[in-house]
Amino acid sequence: MNVASLSRLQIIVLAAGFSSRLGQPKALARIHGVSLLRSSLKLAATLDCGRIVAVVARHGTRYRAEARGIDVAFVANSRRHQGLSSSVCRGIAAARYSSAVLLMPVDLANLNRRELARLVRRWRAAPRCVIARRIGRLGAVPLVLPRRLYPRALGIVGDVGLRQLIAQLPDEARVLVDLPSAAVDIDTPQDLKSARRAWRRRSQ
Repeated sequence: MNVASLSRLQIIVLAAGFSSRLGQPKALARIHGVSLLRSSLKLAATLDCGRIVAVVARHGTRYRAEARGIDVAFVANSRRHQGLSSSVCRGIAAARYSSAVLLMPVDLANLNRRELARLVRRWRAAPRCVIARRIGRLGAVPLVLPRRLYPRALGIVGDVGLRQLIAQLPDEARVLVDLPSAAVDIDTPQDLKSARRAWRRRSQ
């Protein structure tokens, strides 16, 4: 990949969680035969961005098989027991030359391109700002993090570090965007069953 591509907005798919409540690797859970990881990678590939980085639990053929036909750089997170922040830091380290990163969790079953593209457009209009999904008064993933904030992001810990970082920014340094399609995440077997039922209803 050339220098120009590396310096663009890169996409980090966060797929290294323990999935303890789900009881199986979340990234490999399937809805209508398609894994959450493959759905996320296909969605990321539709955006006009640079490299896609997938942070996974370990290097392995199962993860790479889900990326067939998609240009993805895989990085393994050996510190995933330290929480979501460890995957964020691992992804930022892999995308350190980019102008910004779009952080995408792997478990948002209904996330759509139109809303992700809106997030990217808002960042392009304000490239020094964090552009984040709105949850009440807080910002959360999916979000676009500009390069100037990489050093601060690399210092976050636990599962809520990014939210704290965003909350501590002055109002003019963050933009919160409504993303209705990000409302459904897959954490439990019941969540997965519900997502599968919803998919069948949409297909009828």
